[in-house]
Amino acid sequence: MFSHIMVGANDIEASKKFYDAVLGALGHAPGTLDPKGRCFYMTPTGIFSLSVPINGEPACGANGGTVGFAAASPAEADAWHAAGLANGGTDCEDPPGEREGSGLYLAYLRDPAGNKICALHRLGA
Repeated sequence: MFSHIMVGANDIEASKKFYDAVLGALGHAPGTLDPKGRCFYMTPTGIFSLSVPINGEPACGANGGTVGFAAASPAEADAWHAAGLANGGTDCEDPPGEREGSGLYLAYLRDPAGNKICALHRLGA
């Protein structure tokens, strides 16, 4: 359904460092910068990207919005979470773990611009 997701960043280098770490923990290559200073993470299933807002206003997290990344295992989700905390992210929501009765293992962070992101592993998958 989705071709790409782009989130705002106030400091592309800080956000790139953060996303290189968290997406690297999920097995993805570091992002590449284009001539306009945007950062792109290309995968076979979609594109995740970072950009300073083109309207000149500061980037901010979408209130109620979350971008989810697939994790291959609970250990990978935990590594993603640890990498994020070590690279400028902040903890949010409950600690990483299985959400009772959901069949999901989730880990949440806020990136350097305040965007809420999640690593999700489907248990039993």
